[in-house]
Amino acid sequence: MINPFFKNKGPIKLKEILTQIKFQNEPKYSDINIYDIKDLVNASNKDITFFHSKKYELVASKTKAAFCITTKNLSNKLPDTCKPIEVDNVLVSTAMITTIFYPDAIIDGFDAHSLSIEKTSYNKTVNHGQNILIGKNVKIGSNCSIGHNTIIESNVVIGDNCSIGSNTIIRNTIINNNVSILDGCVIGKKGFGFFPSKNGNIRYPHIGIVIIEDNCEIGCGSTIDRGSLSNTIIGKNTFIDNQVHIAHNNKIGDNCIIAGQVGFAGSSTLGKNVMIGGQAGISGHLKIGNNVQIGGGSGVIKDIPDNSKVMGYPAKDLKKFIKENK
Repeated sequence: MINPFFKNKGPIKLKEILTQIKFQNEPKYSDINIYDIKDLVNASNKDITFFHSKKYELVASKTKAAFCITTKNLSNKLPDTCKPIEVDNVLVSTAMITTIFYPDAIIDGFDAHSLSIEKTSYNKTVNHGQNILIGKNVKIGSNCSIGHNTIIESNVVIGDNCSIGSNTIIRNTIINNNVSILDGCVIGKKGFGFFPSKNGNIRYPHIGIVIIEDNCEIGCGSTIDRGSLSNTIIGKNTFIDNQVHIAHNNKIGDNCIIAGQVGFAGSSTLGKNVMIGGQAGISGHLKIGNNVQIGGGSGVIKDIPDNSKVMGYPAKDLKKFIKENK
């Protein structure tokens, strides 16, 4: 379930896609219908995908996509069943193609069709404060509460026994059972996805969602961005402190504890039982293993294996850090 809320305009002829990205050498199969754009893992033999970094060689070698936007240097890593389309800038081309399939995802304006909760069926079933707005395509389970001045915008599912604080905005999000979201959070907005260009920055559509699994707590003033071509996921029993920013496509494992003012760049994965001290920064496209502990104020710029304790910038083994800073 990558994009249950955004309407897909596919199928689209491959030749239309190639024209959009100004691809000059149209292959003989350009009349083929392409049904969607997906990441390397989730793409089917009816979809197009993208491959822009050697870091994803193993995943690329197993993709089931019919076509792949990539570079000349990477195209030989794809399986024979996936035809490469070689471009100069993979990410810019991918942004253009995603916009063709999901033109509505590029816009992230307010939900103009929101209604006061008093005018909805949730007026009697949800314990709520004043000035609550409910958008289109919203479902709220039993025994839930919503604080003052909160907006549950379009495309939100909230499970049972959930508490949503005051002054919070939620959109494009699925929240499971027994979740507490404290005051002042923004969840499900588009991520900070764009590519610099001489003619102006090119915005990348974010067609994913946020998924918050059972028994989580999200601290005051935290922001969780929805995914771009995959989902942003917060695992079960994970507790997030105040003023934490989780960017698009991050996957936070079960039973994690993340202290205040931690920041995550996009597309990193945390294992289970990870503990992160306050004001640490996690770079993008990293893999943090299970049972990892990261000291406060650290800067993580490389993958961290299971059962590690690290601290500092760049983050290194805790014993080594202590020895160097006596």
